[in-house]
Amino acid sequence: MSEYTPLSELGEFGLIKLINEKIELRNTSTIKGIGDDAAVLEPQSKQIVVSTDMLLEGVHFDLTFCPLKHLGYKAVAVNVSDIAAMNATPTQITVNVALGARYTVEAVEELYEGIRLACENYKVDLVGGDTTSSHAGLVISVTAIGEIGKGEAVLRSGARVNDLVCVTGDLGAAYMGLQVLEREKQAFMANPDMQPELEGKQYIVGRQLRPEARMDVIYELRELDIKPTAMIDISDGLASELMHICSQSGVGATVYKDNLPADSQMLETAVEFNLDPITCIMNGGEDYELLFTIPLADYDKVKNHPDITVIGNITEASSGVNLANKHGQAFPLHAQGWKHF
Repeated sequence: MSEYTPLSELGEFGLIKLINEKIELRNTSTIKGIGDDAAVLEPQSKQIVVSTDMLLEGVHFDLTFCPLKHLGYKAVAVNVSDIAAMNATPTQITVNVALGARYTVEAVEELYEGIRLACENYKVDLVGGDTTSSHAGLVISVTAIGEIGKGEAVLRSGARVNDLVCVTGDLGAAYMGLQVLEREKQAFMANPDMQPELEGKQYIVGRQLRPEARMDVIYELRELDIKPTAMIDISDGLASELMHICSQSGVGATVYKDNLPADSQMLETAVEFNLDPITCIMNGGEDYELLFTIPLADYDKVKNHPDITVIGNITEASSGVNLANKHGQAFPLHAQGWKHF
């Protein structure tokens, strides 16, 4: 007898009840959450920021090596990251899930436990969503809602000449983590008795499977009285995101190769895979760090921050977007990161 419960035994209303039992509401702007035709929100004098993302099995994740709990957490984190990139505070999410017949009640509980943990961490309320059947694997769509004071939103279009270009954390780790996981999957498919070799790779694998949105830095920037002039989260690769800011701001930029922040585990693994670490940093993607520009006058406020690195500066549009080495030679950047189509 199977220890797992088929979804058909629970039904849609039973599943909604199961999910709702573990949800805790935290925000005063949430008037009514799960359980009615729609959620009711009352943000008072704030502006509303809305973002949505879809994750598809076989396109954005591989369940061979991605635990459902991590997947649930990641689905929330990548949406919160978009809210962070607007300089806003996330408050609510809705989650739509399409499931194949092979999924059990226990599997869905694992997925929603990851979602619940992320909601707890980012202090957001799960206020609704939909569940339906799927003939094409697992699909997760999350919509995140945030609040911000009037005039406080940071767009991609505000960078100005002489602004400093900054990034949070380190880059390239999520991409290298994916390379390790793909290698171990191939080894497993060749020999199912093989145990994955992840010793010394925990950090980069974790960056791929369970990324964090950098809301911590958003709160710290507010405490430092810094409002970025432009900002974007790094989902498709640093080069691609920098070009988005430059294009929408009508400026150019120079970033310095020696200033790019990287973790030693990422660097060692790139060498192991015969990959250029700089290429991984510039084009890897899925780090969900923040790329932002600040006025030159704010340099002293961030120069000793352990999690913010100044990597370059904004230039005139005619200069283009360039990567410079320590000798001052500049090379035009090309976005080679994730392409959606």
